[in-house]
Amino acid sequence: MTTLRTNQDLSHERLREVFGIFPSGVVAVAALVNGVPVGLAASSFTSVSLDPPLVSFSIANRSKTWPDLRRAEQLGVTILADHHSAVARQLAGAVDRRFDGLSLTASAQGAVTLDDGLAQFDTTVHDEVLAGDHTIVLLRLRAVRHAGRADPSPLVFHRSRFGRLQPG
Repeated sequence: MTTLRTNQDLSHERLREVFGIFPSGVVAVAALVNGVPVGLAASSFTSVSLDPPLVSFSIANRSKTWPDLRRAEQLGVTILADHHSAVARQLAGAVDRRFDGLSLTASAQGAVTLDDGLAQFDTTVHDEVLAGDHTIVLLRLRAVRHAGRADPSPLVFHRSRFGRLQPG
C-alpha cells in the first residue's frame, strides 16, 4: 500500500494548479438584459437532476456580469464545441465586445444561445447557493436543442488551457 503524502499548501495558486488537473467542459451563459446580450463563459457546468431537470454552474462572487445577467427572465446555456476556444476567451474578455461577430439566437423570453454550439438550453434560475468565494447557480431547464452531430467534440478546460478530447 502506498502512503499518501499530504500537502498543507492551500494557497490560491496551489489550489488552481490541483483543481486544474480535472478537465471540465465550457459553456456560454447569456441573456438579453434591457435588449442587449449579456453573458459569460463558465467551466464549472454540470448536470444535477433529471426530475426536476436541473443543471448548475459556479460564478465568482466578485463577477460584475452576474448581477445583471441574473435579472433576466430566462438564461441561455450553450455547450461550446472544440472550435470555440477563441469564443470562450472573448466571452471572458471586455464586456462590450463579448458577442462581436457571434451568431446568436434569442428566445421570446430573452435566453441567448450561440447558433453553432453542441447543445443549447433555455433555463430559469432555480436557486443560488453561496459557497465561499463563489455562488453555485442551479438552473431549471425549460427547453433543450441538440446539434445532432454524429461526433460532437466539446471544448475542454484543463490545466488553465482550452483543448479538445482525444478519441479513445
